[in-house]
Amino acid sequence: MQSSTISVKESLQKYFGFNSFKGEQEAIIRNILSGNHTFVIMPTGGGKSLCYQLPALMSAGTAIVVSPLIALMKNQVDAIRHLSDNDSIAHFMNSSLSKGEISKVRSDVRNGVTKLLYVAPESLTKQENIQFLTSIQISFFAVDEAHCISEWGHDFRPEYRRLRPIMDKITALPIIALTATATPKVQQDIQKNLGMTDATLFQSSFNRENLYYEVRPKRDVQKEIIKFIKKHPGKSGIVYCLSRKKVEELAEVLQVNGLKALPYHAGMDPATRARHQDMFLMENADIIVATIAFGMGIDKPDVRFVIHHDIPKSLESYYQETGRAGRDGGEGNCLAFYSYKDIEKLGKFLQGKHVAEQEVGRQLLLEMVSYAETSICRRKFVLHYFGETYNEEECSKMCDNCRNPREKFDGKDIVALLLAAIQELKEKHKAQYICDFLGGIESADIKTYRHNAHPLFGKGSDHEEATWNAAIRQSLVAGLLTKEVENYGLLKVTPAGKVFLESPSSFELIKEHDYSSLEDDTDIITNQKGGAGASDEQLFSILKELRKKLSAEKNVPPFVIFQDPSLEDMATRYPINEEELQQIAGVGQGKAKRYGRPFTDLILKYVEENDIERPQDLVVKSIVNKSGAKVNIIRNIDRKLPLEDIADSQGKALSELITEIEHIVSSGTKVNLDYYLNEIMDSEAQEEVFDYFMEDAESDSIDEAMEEFDGDYTEEEIRLMRIKFMSEVAN
Repeated sequence: MQSSTISVKESLQKYFGFNSFKGEQEAIIRNILSGNHTFVIMPTGGGKSLCYQLPALMSAGTAIVVSPLIALMKNQVDAIRHLSDNDSIAHFMNSSLSKGEISKVRSDVRNGVTKLLYVAPESLTKQENIQFLTSIQISFFAVDEAHCISEWGHDFRPEYRRLRPIMDKITALPIIALTATATPKVQQDIQKNLGMTDATLFQSSFNRENLYYEVRPKRDVQKEIIKFIKKHPGKSGIVYCLSRKKVEELAEVLQVNGLKALPYHAGMDPATRARHQDMFLMENADIIVATIAFGMGIDKPDVRFVIHHDIPKSLESYYQETGRAGRDGGEGNCLAFYSYKDIEKLGKFLQGKHVAEQEVGRQLLLEMVSYAETSICRRKFVLHYFGETYNEEECSKMCDNCRNPREKFDGKDIVALLLAAIQELKEKHKAQYICDFLGGIESADIKTYRHNAHPLFGKGSDHEEATWNAAIRQSLVAGLLTKEVENYGLLKVTPAGKVFLESPSSFELIKEHDYSSLEDDTDIITNQKGGAGASDEQLFSILKELRKKLSAEKNVPPFVIFQDPSLEDMATRYPINEEELQQIAGVGQGKAKRYGRPFTDLILKYVEENDIERPQDLVVKSIVNKSGAKVNIIRNIDRKLPLEDIADSQGKALSELITEIEHIVSSGTKVNLDYYLNEIMDSEAQEEVFDYFMEDAESDSIDEAMEEFDGDYTEEEIRLMRIKFMSEVAN
C-alpha cells in the first residue's frame, strides 16, 4: 500500500503533535500501511480513531470511513480539521448535506485534497455514490463501531451487514474494523461478515482501572441521583435514561435542585440538541441527561461520572456507556440503578420482533441481570463476559462488591450437584430450566421433557432460586461452565468442570444481591407533608422552647410560628438554612423568611455540638410542588368565585376544597377569603373567632375551637376563619 516516505513516528508528531503511541497503535498503523486486513478491539478512550486517521493522512488517496451516526461523523471531521490548515482534509457524506455541499465534497475528493471521507452505511448503498467511489483513488476502508454488524452486538444495524458486497463492487482493498465492545461471538460475526477472517487481531484489555463500578437498588432513584451529584460539585457527568419523557422530566428535576443539567434525545430539534451538546463540551453545563442517542464519539476526556437511571439492555451497551467516564485516566464513577421491573419492561419491547431477535434480546437482558445481581467483583464479571481472565485482587476495591464484600460460604456440594444436573440433562438447557429442575418446580417444559420423574429432580429444593443462580453465574466465571451463545445460552460443563465433578473441592460461593422485594422507581420526590413523630425528641423539645420564647416576643400563639408537625419534621431532617427549611412540612418561602433564622441557627449549633450526621439532600425539590389543581384554586379565589363553584369545578365536596386551601396556607401562601366570609358571617362573628385563635387558643385544633364556641359556628365556618387567621398572622 503506497504511503509517503516520512516515518510513522515522524507522521505522528507532524499531524497530531504526539511523541509516542499508546498501546498497540503503532503496530496497528503499520499493519494497515502494509495492506493487511486489521481488526481493532480497543476500549473507549484507548485511541481507536488515530489508528485509521494517521494511516489515512500518510497514504495516497482517500480513506473511506463507515460510521453509524451523523453526529459522530461531524465530531470526527471537526477534530481532523483542527489538525490541518485546510478544512477539505476531511469530509462526511450523508443525508444531511445539500446537493451543493455534496458537489463540493466530491470535487475535493477527486482533487486529492480529502484524506478521510466519512460515509453513513445507508449512503454507501446508493448507486450514485458507488459509481463515484469507483472513480477515485481509495487508500483503505475503515468500519468504525463495527459491533453494529452483529445481531449479538448492542447496537445492531442491518445495513452494516451489506457492507462487504458493496466494498467489493467498489474495489478490493484492506479493511480496518474497529470497536470498543465485542464479545468473542461478536468478534467472529464481524470478521465473518466483512470477509476478513485472515485479519490481524489487535485486542487491548477491556479493563479500565480508573473506573469505579457500583449498582444500587432502584429506590427513590431521583433523590439518590441528586445526592450523588451534589457530592461531586462542578464535575461533568452523564445520566442515561431509557425514554425521552424520563430525560425531560429528570433534567427538569435536576435544574430545580440547583444543578446545571440539560436534556438530550433524538426527539429534540437538531439545533437544540447541538446547542446542549456544545454547552456540555464547553462546560457551560455540568450534566447531560440523555438517551443513548448521546455519547457516541463525544470526545470529552473529563466526564467524572456516568449514571444509569435505567439499566441498559445489554452488558455491551453498559460497558460502552460507562466507558465515557474518565477517558483521561482520572476519576470515573459508574453508578447504575437496578430493578427487575426495568428488565421486564425491556423484555416487553422485544415483543413483536422476529423470534430469533427476541431470543437474542432476552439472552442479552439475562446477562445484564446477572451483572446487576452478582456479588463477585464486577470488573471480573465484565471482563469474563468479553472473554478476558482477571484476578479480582487487582480490582483494589474499585467496585462496590470488592469494597463491601458480601457473605461467603462453601458451595462445594451445591456446585457439584449443579454440574451433575447439567450433565444428566445432556447439556441441552438454559439457566432458568436448571434452576427450576433443581428446585423441584414442575414447569410446562419440565413436564414436556418428563424431567419431573428424573432422580435429581428437586434435589436442590432446600436452596432458593437465587442460590442456584449464584452457583451458575459464579461457575461460569470460574470456568467450570460455559454458555453456548449460538444456542441461546445452553449451559455446558467445561473440562475443568468435569475434573471438579470427579473430585469436588472447596468452592467459595458469595451470596447474591436480592432485589426481588424492590418497588419500582418512586420517581419525583414530592415534599413530604405531615410529621409522624420526631426522630430526635431532644431537639423537638428544644425547638418547642424556642417557639414558645418567640411567640411571647412577637405576641402571637406558638402554633402561628410553626405547627407541631413542622417541628417534628425539623427534628427529623435537621434543616440548617432557609432553602432546606422550605422543604419542611408546613413551611413555605414566606414563613421561612419571617421565622426561620432562629430555628436554623439553633439546629446548626445542635448538629455541630452533637456531631450528628444529617440526612442531607434526602428531600429534593419537586417539579410538581404546585399541582394544576392548586394553582386553579388560588386563581379562582383571586377571581372571588364562590367556594361551592370552585369545589364543583374540581369534582370535590366543599369540605375537601377547604382541606386543599388549608394545605396551601400551611405551606406559606396567602389567600384572601374575605369576599366569601363576608357573605356567610357578620363582622362581629369573624372578629370573635379571630380573637379566639389570637388570644385564647392553646393550639390550632378545630375540635377545641368547636368545644369553645359550643355550636355557635359550624365546623366549616371555624375552619375558614382559621385559614383567614393563619394567612394574615402566620404568613
